[in-house]
Amino acid sequence: MKHQINLKGKSFLTLLDYTPEEIIYLLDYTQALKKKKKAGIKGRLLEGKNIVLLFEKTSTRTRCAFEVAGYDEGAQITFLSNSQMGKKESIEDTAKVLGRFYDGIEFRGFQQKTVEALAEYSGVPVFNGLTDQYHPTQILADFLTIRENFGKLQGLRLAYVGDARNNVCNSLMIGCAKLGMHFVAVGPRSLWPEEDLHSKMVDLAKTTGGSIVLSDDPTTGVQGADILYTDVWVSMGEEDQMEERIRLLHPYQVNRAMVEATGNPEVIFLHCLPAFHDTHTAVSQEVYEKYGLKEMEVSDDVFRSEKSKVFDEAENRMHTIKAVMCALLADNDEMSK
Repeated sequence: MKHQINLKGKSFLTLLDYTPEEIIYLLDYTQALKKKKKAGIKGRLLEGKNIVLLFEKTSTRTRCAFEVAGYDEGAQITFLSNSQMGKKESIEDTAKVLGRFYDGIEFRGFQQKTVEALAEYSGVPVFNGLTDQYHPTQILADFLTIRENFGKLQGLRLAYVGDARNNVCNSLMIGCAKLGMHFVAVGPRSLWPEEDLHSKMVDLAKTTGGSIVLSDDPTTGVQGADILYTDVWVSMGEEDQMEERIRLLHPYQVNRAMVEATGNPEVIFLHCLPAFHDTHTAVSQEVYEKYGLKEMEVSDDVFRSEKSKVFDEAENRMHTIKAVMCALLADNDEMSK
């Protein structure tokens, strides 16, 4: 059956720009591409396409996902972390140059206005790999993982616990509102989402059968959740706020007691990674020793439990990113076959 949705030439900057039908289309497209990869079928949907990855922030999953996804479908990938953009050259000029060289541009960095400027001036599709405000490719991977576990999205309850004014929470709230899910942001009031975005998503959710709720109670806020989701307590660029965040967010750690507080034996745990759940890195060891901690946003026993789907979620970054690039760049529509 042919899909009537055509996203070719569009940028992927925030889920605010996509309809519920388009989001579902991207998830369906992902399933088709994931099945093809699992079958060992080499793709050619991006053959002849050149894609540049612009990175201001460090990465494991985002860079690897874009590179492997591109290579799987025949694209040529350039990783660029030392450009002149914003230094000796304006974002506008950089965008115009890269648009002459490349068919698509990925950006992972700080300001949302940077990725928007790249899209405005480059003349080619631009993919948001992460900004301080939004993380749309992550949420596609999250939703695919949820759908793989529950067989659906609409009507499910997702409780995001912790720093509820960061890019992941913003994007989860948008996605849940668009797809008729019940979203609860559970965290201290000082770290709730911005009121303007929150109020818009409350209104949107009323039209899709979903709901958006804010709670500062770590016990009642997670009741009935199908998905428990958390992220690091301190985002990149905010390391100087570590002590204050630990003070605020320690009561919101996802642990066995919180899992039990959901009252749902089928609840799953998600985390966009990296996670401070053990002392196996130099950074975590230093932080734990300084603040007298053993774990941070998630306890090790939850992270390693059967409820944790974090590595399925991490793998799905690659599959969903592949679908985004193919849907926006490919000359042939895989979903019409």
